[in-house]
Amino acid sequence: MTHSSDRRFVWQQNWDHSAEIHSFVDRIHQSLLPFVEISSIDPHDPVEVTHLPSPWQVLGTGNYAAVFTHPDYPEQVVKIYAPNRPGFDEEREVYRRLGSHPAFSECFYAHDNLLVLKRLYGTTLYDCLHKGKPIPVSVIQDIDRGLMYARSQGLLPHDIHARNVMMADGHGLVVDVSDFLHPDYCAKWDHFKRAYYWLYRPIVAPLRLRVPSSWLNSIRRTYRRLESLLKEAR
Repeated sequence: MTHSSDRRFVWQQNWDHSAEIHSFVDRIHQSLLPFVEISSIDPHDPVEVTHLPSPWQVLGTGNYAAVFTHPDYPEQVVKIYAPNRPGFDEEREVYRRLGSHPAFSECFYAHDNLLVLKRLYGTTLYDCLHKGKPIPVSVIQDIDRGLMYARSQGLLPHDIHARNVMMADGHGLVVDVSDFLHPDYCAKWDHFKRAYYWLYRPIVAPLRLRVPSSWLNSIRRTYRRLESLLKEAR
């Protein structure tokens, strides 16, 4: 299958991967798009994948999009936005500005609410806390450097929290960049770092404590309530 230039969005620095990417894109158009069904009833709830052809698998879902993998292409994922949900154009622009950086995924192809991205492997910091897996300072520093780089590209990192960042072989990764064009300042990462240095390193890490998911979810809900109250008070 040949893809016209208006359908293709492949960064110049990724030509080493072009044959594999083109093969993956062909597979997407042939065996995934004609059959996959994604619905989004409420924009505040994750989308639902109601039908998916084998051997495609769901890697994750968000409020606007779902991410899929194929066993023949372990280094790439495809992110598909649900019908009538926003965000595709913004995320494509974010990846255009980021280009290639070790703290982020990379976009190889973008067209019609579909993104082909480099797959990131690792453990979210949320799961690290839950499982008692040590989080070294280098992970925090890597994420800081990545966010600093994003700002240098005219982006404003937003919604950076424990579920949206990962640790892989002692390195920090930022998983979700979809809101990096959001105009408002977001303090979530600053607050997480404060808890990391004030509570995690002196107390949780030395004791190798496993934080129950119920505690983590309670902290998240409390944080959201406080955040909403602060916004209302401004």
